Amino acid sequence: MKKVFATIAFVIMLGVPCFVLAQDTLRNIPALDKSAMDASYYPANFPLLKIRDKVTMPLAVKLIYSRPLLKGRAMFGDLLPYSAVWRMGANEASEIEFFKDVTIGGKTVKKGEYSIYAIPEPSEWTIIINTENDIWGSFKYEESKDVVRVKVPVTTIANSVEAFTVFFNEVKDGCELVAAWDKVMVKLPIQLK
Repeated sequence: MKKVFATIAFVIMLGVPCFVLAQDTLRNIPALDKSAMDASYYPANFPLLKIRDKVTMPLAVKLIYSRPLLKGRAMFGDLLPYSAVWRMGANEASEIEFFKDVTIGGKTVKKGEYSIYAIPEPSEWTIIINTENDIWGSFKYEESKDVVRVKVPVTTIANSVEAFTVFFNEVKDGCELVAAWDKVMVKLPIQLK
């Protein structure tokens, strides 16, 4: 009986410090980001296909971005001024990776990682693919590092989109990057070689 009590006491003595350490570690967990990070892929369901080992088409494009929310604010032309370079999201500059050479706006963009920006205007956006990576926002954006700039028309949509959203649609000869926020949507055609 003494051995049972001794064993129980020993287990409790080991467990209490671990519990205290675990609680201390939990206090250090950072708060959720107000603009959650997300990723979009082409083909759109690539992560699920890969998990299920049913990859029928290799990954061609991946975009990592943060999703700011409207929260009742006026966005384009107000909080995001027209004619200014925008990081196409929040926090770090959004990054796009091409897993093969692609054609955008008639220009070849080599396989690799890039940042992606936009210059919003009321009727069109200029979408920019730039060689600079791992930078915060668009504060250190350098036009000299642009690979391609493409003007795309703005479409007004009926239902407002609360969280900035980017996804890919399949089209003939490739895909299109679709960006939607508030009542605005733009599409960037990407030809896959």
